[in-house]
Amino acid sequence: MSIFDKIKNAIFGRQAEAAEQTQTPSSAPSPAPNAGTTPAATPASPSVAPSGASPEPQAQHPTTGTAPGAPSATPTPTAASNVDVAAILEKAVKDSGQKLDWRRSVVDLMKALDLDSSLSERKELAHELGYTGSTDDSATMNVWLHKALMKKLAENGGKVPAELTD
Repeated sequence: MSIFDKIKNAIFGRQAEAAEQTQTPSSAPSPAPNAGTTPAATPASPSVAPSGASPEPQAQHPTTGTAPGAPSATPTPTAASNVDVAAILEKAVKDSGQKLDWRRSVVDLMKALDLDSSLSERKELAHELGYTGSTDDSATMNVWLHKALMKKLAENGGKVPAELTD
């Protein structure tokens, strides 16, 4: 997995966890009636089977009532989900118990997400994001990395404060 994917998954995964934690029992999807049984095909929705085979209704998942391969009712982070990157990172910093400045430091951002922030990891991230400067000048590389990372998170569905992508 790429370093960027680790960062993105850490942020977007925290968004999904937060959504699950705030979901109340009354807003949780209720099991389908007769969840443990397989319903018969109805005339309104005939199934088409290959020639010589008899049509069979698709089995449904016992708790969700959906057919295998059907979309899940659980939301997953997508480009259209507008994950609030700032809120997630602020919470991650608070949860870490450290004094981290994720808004200006790519090292602190990675530490807040409990990811390896070593120079070798940052050099790899710089390569992934297309950095063309010298990786021996880590201060310049880190400034570039932070801005490029914020832009890339925004391109992938993150809601990033404008001042961090300029």
